[in-house]
Amino acid sequence: MNDTTEAMNALAESFSGRIVARNAAGYDDARRVFNAMIDRYPVAIAYAQSTDDVTQAVRWAAAQGSLLAVRGGGHNGGGLGVCDGGLVLDLSGLKRIEVDAATRTVRVGGGCLWREVDAATAPHGLAVPSGIIGSTGVGGLTLGGGIGHLSRRHGLTVDSLLEAEVVLADGRVVHASADSEPDLFWALRGGGGNFGVVTGFTFRAHPVATVIAGPMFWPLERAAEVMRWYRDFIVTAPEDLNGFLALMKVPPVQPYPPALHGQTVCGIVWCHVGSAAQAERDLTPVRTVVPPMVDGVQPMPFAMLQGAFDGLYTPGLQWYWRADFVKTLGDAAIALHVKHASTLPTGHSTMHLYPINGAAGRVGASDTPFAYRDATWAAVIVGVSPDPADAPRIRAWCKDYWEDLHPHGAGGAYVNFLMEEDAARVVASYGPNHARLATVKRRYDPGNLFRVNQNIAPA
Repeated sequence: MNDTTEAMNALAESFSGRIVARNAAGYDDARRVFNAMIDRYPVAIAYAQSTDDVTQAVRWAAAQGSLLAVRGGGHNGGGLGVCDGGLVLDLSGLKRIEVDAATRTVRVGGGCLWREVDAATAPHGLAVPSGIIGSTGVGGLTLGGGIGHLSRRHGLTVDSLLEAEVVLADGRVVHASADSEPDLFWALRGGGGNFGVVTGFTFRAHPVATVIAGPMFWPLERAAEVMRWYRDFIVTAPEDLNGFLALMKVPPVQPYPPALHGQTVCGIVWCHVGSAAQAERDLTPVRTVVPPMVDGVQPMPFAMLQGAFDGLYTPGLQWYWRADFVKTLGDAAIALHVKHASTLPTGHSTMHLYPINGAAGRVGASDTPFAYRDATWAAVIVGVSPDPADAPRIRAWCKDYWEDLHPHGAGGAYVNFLMEEDAARVVASYGPNHARLATVKRRYDPGNLFRVNQNIAPA
């Protein structure tokens, strides 16, 4: 302990941010991440205030041979923003956001949340493709690929990444782009946190302001019918229209009718980035072929849609995830989805199918590490509860569901949806791009300092 204390004191001398060590006031709060199922005890949590702080922490961890967990928003399902016995480098102090409306670019600090980016871009009628939860960290979502409401129209988040400021394992700071450190830039666009600490991102923004968006619900007994219609519709729908499918319980909140609260339903959450008239035309098929019992689609600011689930999925819930890429949604798979949806263990538990087609599907499979550009959906099954006593139940439900559906999947999964799974699962999720990622890893992190992640070992 004395050696650890002396080492931490040495870090503190060159570190401008706050360091919370074990036994210090606030330690238990500082070590928490979004998923309350994760309970780990780092040596300390270092809150960086600058790129130089990040450099000092990285060099310290390398010199000490310490585990290093990098935490942005802390949303990762597997709790990869914290570790046992190592250093947590918290980036929440890196909050710079600069919007250049003329060039439609946005510079974003590595500790920002997406709701902060949305708040900065919205006054300019712009948005960066991101996810579906406003409290998600920019860094984690981006480095894994970034699937969300704008994927069919504007691609994945990484498809709009122009440049990244990165602190490497040896403490050097580089700027990666198509013209500078191109191999590193390629690897960052979906390769996860394997290659360095990204302290700043530059994104291309897109004209998005008011969207026509919201959920439609159908009773569970119509779920198979809706899913059969949806599997054909979403692959040919106009790209201004995105819709992810959910098997879920109706949240016990307004504006949903009280009689439906807690009822298990099939839902689709739509987002149309075109005009109201276009949205009306593009949504006519669903309203006529499979009319919903609840139709909540309406005009709203994009930032409002992005934050729509933040109040439901708050920090401190128990989470367990399983995921797959899906190319086809056959009748047998649909029947299994309906079977497991009928036993949803809690009001927060759900299954989502996120479209990857449209603009996201036109990028080449090897152009970024995100290899499954030919998948139709990224599927995720999540068991969620506010009660720690539910942890075994939601874990068992999630695993059983996934084991039944996995044979119908494409092999790998969206890395941001993985828990701590084996190396073979990581290899499968990158497919033929894994070998190149391992080569880039050897060049930029030969000692595998950045290994608290969905790890890619140096080749």
